[in-house]
Amino acid sequence: MPIAYLDTPSGISGDIFLGCLLDAGWPIERLRAVVEGLHLPPGSWRVDAQPVMKGPLRATLAAVEVTEGDAHRHLSDVTAIIGAGDLPPVVQQRAIAVFTRLAQAEARVHNTTVEQIHFHEVGALDAIVDIVGVCAGLAELGIERLHASPLPLGHGWAQTQHGRIPLPAPATLELLAAAAAPTVPAPGPGELVTPTGAALLAELADFSQPRMVLRRIGYGAGRKEFDWPNVARLWVGEGVEGGGSQVAGDPRGHAKRHEEEKENPWQSFASVSAVSHSSLVVIETNIDDMNPELYEPVRERLFGAGALDVWTTAIGMKKGRPGTLLSVLAGAEKETEVARLLLRETTTLGVRVYPVARHIAKREFRTVETVYGPVLVKVKVLDGERLGAKPEFDDCKKLADAAGVPVRMVCEAALAAAQMPAIEERTSIEIHG
Repeated sequence: MPIAYLDTPSGISGDIFLGCLLDAGWPIERLRAVVEGLHLPPGSWRVDAQPVMKGPLRATLAAVEVTEGDAHRHLSDVTAIIGAGDLPPVVQQRAIAVFTRLAQAEARVHNTTVEQIHFHEVGALDAIVDIVGVCAGLAELGIERLHASPLPLGHGWAQTQHGRIPLPAPATLELLAAAAAPTVPAPGPGELVTPTGAALLAELADFSQPRMVLRRIGYGAGRKEFDWPNVARLWVGEGVEGGGSQVAGDPRGHAKRHEEEKENPWQSFASVSAVSHSSLVVIETNIDDMNPELYEPVRERLFGAGALDVWTTAIGMKKGRPGTLLSVLAGAEKETEVARLLLRETTTLGVRVYPVARHIAKREFRTVETVYGPVLVKVKVLDGERLGAKPEFDDCKKLADAAGVPVRMVCEAALAAAQMPAIEERTSIEIHG
């Protein structure tokens, strides 16, 4: 199982996380393609990466530059930007879930609601690029499970658009408290863990050190200069089955197994096992009295809460009334959150919950070359045999629009390229099981 461990001796931020992913082998061209898919205003952004030295250590500095005035976005504004982007659903879902956590933390700090909270620094375009980029990078590198070390929290003060605030930032503390994240004293003063970095790990990571076989290490650099190397390290490798894990921050320092595993958020991209053993539940309800227009916003909020899939089925109910069965697939740890959301956002008076298991074919994501340009293709694999491929429709549509040809022609060209024996020679992204 491809996994990663994020070692944060000097804390974490969105750009440091991006630097780790780029240094671990995620091509900068793919990051730029992801940002292009957000349809931000032309000329409003620039993404680059450069090698730097932090003390005696080489690392990659991810430079995300944007040109916009003060950002005062609500969660709905950020969700609209991400939802309108040409992004794989799993990336959209994870990014929206991260911002939802940020909104919940900010709402608690400022004694308001998630809907009313104004994002300032974390609503700016660079924060959107950081969060969407990290979610996409983890997916395209094939990271099936992310682990993280205890986070070092420094003291001091910071100047924000809300005024002068103590460090760690209140939103950072709220995010880490909600995730029960382990912390350690920082090596010095200053903001080492930003709200963006805290939100990413709170949503995506398991705070434990896994047993793993190391394959490569990615070093991400921070912009600030300290008396120590301002870097984070992403250890990438394979998990050792049945080995248990070292719980990060456990003062007893011994290995213990988790009683509950988090559902893998990257199964839509990674080359995964044919059988998933994670704990899953289906939460469902019958509805016959709700405006059909409301199902789509409910679906968006369910995905934002971490749902793995949401679907509706037409059913017949008592007295011959037509109705809708609304079903949600989620990790067992999301049961309460999803159930409360259904009770709040729909007209239902109750929901049903039952455990399920699922079998999953391995998937590889590859980029193939066509006469129209490069296309990302998802390849289905079972027992080492490639059984089919599916081009990414959004890639095909953009190329078709640029070439003035039917989308079908680009899809067929991509499928033909994916089925050629020489595909390995042209792969720019390959995810190994």
